[in-house]
Amino acid sequence: MSDPRANRFVRSHLKTRHLVLLVELGRHRSILHAAQAANLTQPAASKLLGELEHALGVPLFERLPRGVQPTRYGEVLIRRAGAALAEMDAAHQEVMELLSGLSGRVALGSVTTPSISLLPEAIRLLKAEHPKVQVSVSVDTSKPLLQKLRSGELDIVIGRVLDTEIADQLNFEPLTDEPHSLIARADHPLAGKTRLQLADLVSQGWILPPAGSILRDRLTACFLSQGLDLPSEIVESAAMPMIIQLLLRTDMISPLPSPLVQAQLDAGQLVELPIKLGIKMDAYGLITRKNHQLSPGAELMMRILRDMPARP
Repeated sequence: MSDPRANRFVRSHLKTRHLVLLVELGRHRSILHAAQAANLTQPAASKLLGELEHALGVPLFERLPRGVQPTRYGEVLIRRAGAALAEMDAAHQEVMELLSGLSGRVALGSVTTPSISLLPEAIRLLKAEHPKVQVSVSVDTSKPLLQKLRSGELDIVIGRVLDTEIADQLNFEPLTDEPHSLIARADHPLAGKTRLQLADLVSQGWILPPAGSILRDRLTACFLSQGLDLPSEIVESAAMPMIIQLLLRTDMISPLPSPLVQAQLDAGQLVELPIKLGIKMDAYGLITRKNHQLSPGAELMMRILRDMPARP
C-alpha cells in the first residue's frame, strides 16, 4: 500500500523543474552552473532547492565554499530524478514511434566479449527489420554500465550483476559463460609444446586486465593455489586493439575469450596455447531494470538477443 505522505510530496510539491535541477546539481555540483544548465536564474534554483528540502525535512546538499556536495538523501533524489526524467523521455519516444512506425532509439551497454561476438549480428538483424531504429552502444565493465542502466541512460546491458545490493532492482537473463584461453602469436616459442604447465608461464610476459578485475583475481588464485610466484613482467590493459598488436609483435601472452581474437586465430596469426587455465568467468546475460517498460524498439532488441544463442 502506498504511503499517503509520499503521494502528497509527489503531487503537491514535486515538479518537473525540480527533477531537472536535481539532475544538473548532481552533474555540476554548483548551484550557479546547474541553474544555467536548467535555464533558471541562480535565485530561482536556490528557491526550488529550498522548497524540496523543506518538503522533505532533510538537507539534500551541503553548501561548500565552492559549490555543493549531495548528502546521502541528495544522492537518492538525484538518482531517482534521473530515472524519472529518462522514463518521460522514453514515453515521448514511444508515442512518436506509435505515430510514425517503429523507430526511436535503443541504448545498449555491453562488456567486451558480447560487443564483438553477439551485438554486431543482433544489430544487423534489428536494422534489417526496422532500419529507422537508432542504436547506441557503450562498451565498458559491468559496474559503470549498471550505474547508467539504473539512471535510465541505458535500456539494456549485456553484462554481469556483481553487486548484491542492487540485484533486487534488476532483471537478469543469463546468456552464456565466458571461458578463457591463453593466446600468443603463432610462432611463439611455447606454441609447439605439447605438455605445457602453469609453472612454464611464470617467466613469460603477460598482458592482463587491471588489478581488481575478476579475471586478474582468478588468474592470481591459479598461480597461488599451485605454490607459484606471480608473473613479474606484466602490461595492464583492457584495450583490445593494443592487446592484439602486442601479441602479434612480442612474445607476450594473454588470457582472453577466443571470440575476441577469432579473426586472428582464423588467419593463423594467433594461437591458443596448449594449456587449460581452468578460469571460468561468471555467466553474462541480459540486464534490465525491474518495473520498467521497455520501448517497442528496445523490446524488439531484447527478443533478438534472447534468440541469438540458438542461432547457427
